[in-house]
Amino acid sequence: MAQVPTIQADSDFRVVLDVQNVRLKDEQFFRLCSDNSDLRIEMSAAGELIIMAPCKPMTGRRNAKIAQRLSNWAEEDGTGECFDSSSLFSLPNGAKRSPDASWILRTRWEQIPEEERNHAEKFEEICPDFVIELRSLSDRPPDLKQKMEEYMVNGARLGWLLDPIDNVAIIYRLGQLPERIDKPTILSGESVLPGFNFDFREIL
Repeated sequence: MAQVPTIQADSDFRVVLDVQNVRLKDEQFFRLCSDNSDLRIEMSAAGELIIMAPCKPMTGRRNAKIAQRLSNWAEEDGTGECFDSSSLFSLPNGAKRSPDASWILRTRWEQIPEEERNHAEKFEEICPDFVIELRSLSDRPPDLKQKMEEYMVNGARLGWLLDPIDNVAIIYRLGQLPERIDKPTILSGESVLPGFNFDFREIL
């Protein structure tokens, strides 16, 4: 399979290709991602291949801070598994998405047979219970909001859309309208992640 053309890592870009008629299988999509590991690649439920630039250092620093805080809480709490931005999940609607950080209840994660979790060319068919999307300069807010709504429709119970560019957080809860918080401070994991709190000001 041909590689995606090389693009300078310091550029901001987002390319959407309609590959619906190609009907990429999991193994083909996995090889496409592996052959172009310097890019971030997702696939929508409509069969669109979404190709994004690697994170710039500032976004990477913010991502690392978010993942670290969530991982520290998850390790202490012990009821679930934490995943960073390199983890890509197959959602029930067929989309393949990679949240910037996510968490899955351990009982749900362990329902996936171990051989499937360790399959070399297969993405876990599960939607995280909790997802975080972090806006970077190359992200369009409407695209991120659509992505967050997709997580909620596919089984997420809580989601945070963090926008340090506009200093805004949008909280998504199952069965409720999103809540916009301007100039947020401490965000709570609520009943989904009891005891987890994140200081939004750490990523400004």
